[in-house]
Amino acid sequence: MAGLIRREDIDEVRARTDIKEIVDGYVTLKSAGIGSWKGLCPFHDERSPSFHVRPQMGTYHCFGCDESGDVIAFLMNIDHTTFAETVEKLAARLGYELHYEQGSGPKKEEVGRRQRLLDAHKVAAEFFQRHLYTRQAAPAQQFLGERGFDGEAAKRYGVGYAPRGWDHLLKHLRERGFTDQELKLTGMFSEGNRGLYDRFRGRLVWPIRAVAGEVIGFGARKLFDDDPGPKYLNTPETALYKKSQVLYGIDLAKREIARQRRLVVVEGYTDVMACHLAGVTTAVATCGTAFGPEHIKIVRRFLSDDGGGGEVVFTFDGDAAGQKAALRAFEEDQKFVAQTYVAVEPHGMDPCDLRLARGDAAVAELVENRRPLFEFAIRATLKNYDLDTIEGRIRAMRACAPIVARIRDRSLRPAYARQLAGWLGLDPAEVQRAVDAAGRAPREGRAEPPRPEPESSGPPAVELPDPREPVARMEREALETVIQCPDLMLERHWEEFGLSVFRYPVHGAVHDAVLAARAGLLGDGAGVPGGQVWVDAVRGHLPEPLHGFLAELAVTPLPATTQQQLERYTADILNRLFELQINRRKSDRLAELQRTDPAGQRERYQQLQRELLELEMQRRSLRQD
Repeated sequence: MAGLIRREDIDEVRARTDIKEIVDGYVTLKSAGIGSWKGLCPFHDERSPSFHVRPQMGTYHCFGCDESGDVIAFLMNIDHTTFAETVEKLAARLGYELHYEQGSGPKKEEVGRRQRLLDAHKVAAEFFQRHLYTRQAAPAQQFLGERGFDGEAAKRYGVGYAPRGWDHLLKHLRERGFTDQELKLTGMFSEGNRGLYDRFRGRLVWPIRAVAGEVIGFGARKLFDDDPGPKYLNTPETALYKKSQVLYGIDLAKREIARQRRLVVVEGYTDVMACHLAGVTTAVATCGTAFGPEHIKIVRRFLSDDGGGGEVVFTFDGDAAGQKAALRAFEEDQKFVAQTYVAVEPHGMDPCDLRLARGDAAVAELVENRRPLFEFAIRATLKNYDLDTIEGRIRAMRACAPIVARIRDRSLRPAYARQLAGWLGLDPAEVQRAVDAAGRAPREGRAEPPRPEPESSGPPAVELPDPREPVARMEREALETVIQCPDLMLERHWEEFGLSVFRYPVHGAVHDAVLAARAGLLGDGAGVPGGQVWVDAVRGHLPEPLHGFLAELAVTPLPATTQQQLERYTADILNRLFELQINRRKSDRLAELQRTDPAGQRERYQQLQRELLELEMQRRSLRQD
């Protein structure tokens, strides 16, 4: 394989590349203040510009869809190139010679490797389809027939059959000129003591296609009782197939999703086929994993998820596993601007079974009778409590209040608070107070509905505090200033900033990363340079889920049009942060003073009085700056 590009060269290419110049090739940018530019986001449809670029920081961020990153990330997202391909493209543009860890760049024989893998999958798909019409495939034909799929349906979806035996596909691909090294990379083969052998044997096979229609993997269903494998066997992770980024049926559904602005998420391959044949042509399915953030990115551009409408409808079985899946989907709900719904068949039938039992119209009716996902989440949570007791009803209220508080349409919250009160038999005012309290609480600290532990599906989503809350807004503005203008901070500012305690955990994490980055730079004798070097240093001390938030802090325009205004704003916002810290310390001391006996604890009582006086003097000195 080709060597990895040296980290020093990657950093040099990134530093030498003007992100604004690159973005200008795709987006019309207009000035948005000192060192800031904005335009219409290229990653989602919008009418008002929410895409910001800060060349000095080397960063972009869209406040509409939350896409963010550096110049390399921008080109990877917009051109769909790999990291190495993107760096090589930028280096060629600069005339910069890259060096590789293993001493060599990409080899000529590797240039077409991806195409060779795609070619192998295409040949394999044709192989499986031909074998569906052989005598040995009778069990596969019977399986499809029993589920209401004829030959035309099988052909439309490319369904095939993997013959029993160890090397039928292996021999076929070898005869077509593919090497064993290439075949290992496809995921279609396993390897034992005697070499490669077919991964899919005696199974019904569905080709899994990318958005553009290329076959990138397969899903296979067990047909024979003596097959020791799982019921469904999918292609493992490969260079082509990433299950968290794949949706079965998206190649056939994408146009209708864009036209209807509706996406229907089902659970299996046969459910997708049944939905499409029943007229629900926007159905897709995940491939062995929960619907997550990467899937959201895939469908956003088809839904035009820009606040102008769009629906995502999840269909789940009515059993415990289905409820668990629905609650897990609710956790991703906040990442959509589109409205999210759930459609559950009362008798627990999936779309394929429903079509068999009641016909095509019943499948369409199931989707049309969808209900809001948050309503389903509330009802599912209530089932975990004994509502016949007052204790159970109070615990259920506390568990459901955060769900109501998270409903994006604020006008619906009071109505659902009243509905929840009716379900619980509690005073509506009491339930509304619980909802209001949940809405004010930091997201990271909110109690979530009790549910089984979800399967791991990547890093958790970052939930930010409501910026309209005064303390949250002030803490965020202070962090924006520290990220964008570290060169304007005096040593006393740094000292006070180091002592500051942030109310919201996500802000506290950035605060800690800032201090760690500064300590590292000072330790190297480099000082705090500002700009992209500073942002990269802070990013290096942040967990990956917070990188997008850091980019947002780095590009948010500050309310200043001149350098003098910027200096004044920096001093003012930092003083506001420090005054808040002083007031918190005063409150702590006053509370302790009230609990302290002035006769029995005279020394401590007097010390607290002195500390309160000192804090008040500090507060007044800030007002005079």
